[in-house]
Amino acid sequence: MIFDILTLFPEAVNSFLSSSIIGRAREKGSLTVRTWNIRDFSKDKHKKVDDYPYGGGSGMVMTPQPIHDAWLHVTNGLTYKPKTIYLSPQGRVLTQDIARSLLQEEHIILLCGHYEGVDERILEEIVDEEISIGDYVLTGGELPAMVLVDCIGRMVEGVLACEEAFSEESHYDGLLEYPQYSRPTEYLGKSVPDILLSGHHVNIQKWRFEKKLERTREKRPDLYEKYRLSHPEEKKIKKSKKKKDNQTLEADIHHSFEQNNSAIKTDEHSKD
Repeated sequence: MIFDILTLFPEAVNSFLSSSIIGRAREKGSLTVRTWNIRDFSKDKHKKVDDYPYGGGSGMVMTPQPIHDAWLHVTNGLTYKPKTIYLSPQGRVLTQDIARSLLQEEHIILLCGHYEGVDERILEEIVDEEISIGDYVLTGGELPAMVLVDCIGRMVEGVLACEEAFSEESHYDGLLEYPQYSRPTEYLGKSVPDILLSGHHVNIQKWRFEKKLERTREKRPDLYEKYRLSHPEEKKIKKSKKKKDNQTLEADIHHSFEQNNSAIKTDEHSKD
């Protein structure tokens, strides 16, 4: 997968994306990440990339020519138009579902704005979609671009050791991740749950799934409600908990667990 990032601060972006998992993926060729300094494409003798906004107002606006020429340089010779995304607080808020859909793209260009924004004409000319990482404002698009590359890149085949490394994490299947434990088995008087030491993998998976449900219900009721509406079997679990019928509860959690796993496997096979 290829990411081309158009930015005024390529050194900062490249430094972060050259470390840890993404950095290693770049080294072994699982990901290609290139940064381009928009200022290098300015035709102004002082390499100026911004100017005052028409109509007045505070701040400066990034001018269209340097951005357009940078984009043309990246796309020159290609027989296709890469998906071009402008990182903007006006865009769709990034979710795991959006990241998974973007995973289907072979080549993405990320445009990082700065100052008061970018001339609207260049957005209309080259941008396919605007994406935000939250309902707040940053000084530029570099941090959102790095978040997007990390979020998508870690799901690319070969970047992580196995698919389970990301498919078990929060948000991947609409639920938050189960609690994690490591050595020692006891710390500050608190012990690792016995079931995790049992070696019974099926029971461990069921326990983890139940904890995912509980955590999502407690910490992110909005996500849980969305999950519940798309998984009717969850209503049975909720009723069973109220009745405190352990046998029924266990059966319903098992059913929900099987349904969830089946849905994930079907979704993954559909990508192949």
